[in-house]
Amino acid sequence: MPDASSVANQRPPTAPAFSPRAIAHVAAQPRETVRVIRSRANGGIGVALENANLENAETIGTLPPLYPEWLGHRGFASKFGTRFAYVGGAMANGIATTRMVIELARAGCLGFFGAAGLSLSRIEAAISELRSALGEPVLPWGVNLIHSPAEPEHEAAVADLLIRADVRCVEASAYLRLTPAVVRYACSGLTRDNDGRTQRRHRVIAKVSRTEVARQFLSPPPAAILDALRVRGGLTPEEVELAAQLPLVEDITCEADSGGHTDNRPLSVLLPEIAALCARLGSDARVGAAGGLGTPTAVAAAFALGADYVQTGSINQSCIESGLSASARAQLAQADMADVAMAPAADMFEMGVDVQVLRRGTLFAPRARKLYELYRSYPSLAAIPPEEREKVESTYLRATFAQAWASTREFWARRDPQQVARAERDPKHQMALVFRSYLGLASRWAIDGLSERSADYQIWCGPAMGAFNTWVKGSFLEPVENRRVAQVALNLLEGAAAITRAQQLRSYGVPVPASAFDYRPRVLG
Repeated sequence: MPDASSVANQRPPTAPAFSPRAIAHVAAQPRETVRVIRSRANGGIGVALENANLENAETIGTLPPLYPEWLGHRGFASKFGTRFAYVGGAMANGIATTRMVIELARAGCLGFFGAAGLSLSRIEAAISELRSALGEPVLPWGVNLIHSPAEPEHEAAVADLLIRADVRCVEASAYLRLTPAVVRYACSGLTRDNDGRTQRRHRVIAKVSRTEVARQFLSPPPAAILDALRVRGGLTPEEVELAAQLPLVEDITCEADSGGHTDNRPLSVLLPEIAALCARLGSDARVGAAGGLGTPTAVAAAFALGADYVQTGSINQSCIESGLSASARAQLAQADMADVAMAPAADMFEMGVDVQVLRRGTLFAPRARKLYELYRSYPSLAAIPPEEREKVESTYLRATFAQAWASTREFWARRDPQQVARAERDPKHQMALVFRSYLGLASRWAIDGLSERSADYQIWCGPAMGAFNTWVKGSFLEPVENRRVAQVALNLLEGAAAITRAQQLRSYGVPVPASAFDYRPRVLG
């Protein structure tokens, strides 16, 4: 088989490129070897493909081909079995569906099923479907494990299920501190090979937005957690011994200004901070970028910052594989960059933790904020003033407090009876559970497309959604029915490669026009 250079030499010669349009045309071909040239006539700097006629120009530099597969850390792709250093992040309540994970895997990316907020039976069914469709470990896939401070037993049960089901890869998200559940999953199955090297059975990609949390994941687990797991049989003595000698994770995602749980950190600040922390700790962990990645330019910028891989989230929700209803996806497709707001999180309501949600077309954010203000201000539902109570009952809950508690009690009696017992002792906790039910149902209404509740849709969303909508305007990806996760991923990566090539040429003195940085979506195979 002839090599690339011989094939290039068989093509008809091309002309050197000195005009803005011609330079942009060459920059848009990152898979080609490109020469940086100087005109013998006037000293102007231009570019030329490998087979160009250079009688009147001299070569002053050469750039080898650049493929989207080469962006990021090659070790990420080899470790997880992907073609690209690209992750589709988990979105709770099954919004990151099995279908989404399957399509990403078939496109050469790693996707995580959104297990947060789901029952054990639903998670188990999803694992079975993913294994049947993708095999283990034929194509890459994973499942989300979320920190659940209000439901530690459920978090532990999910971790137990993931171990029992032999799920090899997990995205750990929203963690404020390490818990026995995430430590047990990560350390279960640790062994030594014949050469004495520690081998991991389970891989955890930790999604963080704070250095103090990152430090915990980049260090060996606390001895107290390991000892407690050993005593109750959660880990073997050998697993505990090995776990004490290595960091909990080898991959850590910097979650910047994202949808859902976020600290709204700028990626340009957060990623270098986490990378510097890795250096101080002597860690060779791969560091990924998430949050705000909705265009090829943003993806290229993340790789330029040193990201070993990139992760998308908000933009995938508008794709047809998303678990969101058609009406909710249509709302996302209309969003602008500023059409987001912070609102209380259902899973960490009492702690005052917020999530970032879509603001346009929904009143969820101000209504959820009002419920949190009432929770902070009053000791019980009964203590809420009549005028406030009437508004919440008629507009938010569409039920009396008594009716809302009855349905909430029924839910928790099935999921975690201890919550019911506590609520019946503590009126403040009862109020929290009732208000949390509204927050949780608001996400379900968006998933189910309940039209009479469209004003209450909770749709997790970051600014990347608006940037994506602007980028795809006028292209085949503008209609929401054309948005597929694989096409979105391939276009972001192809565009990032083209933009990276344009920036390479600019850094070598080539007068690259702005048009070279404007990659337009196209159907890719």
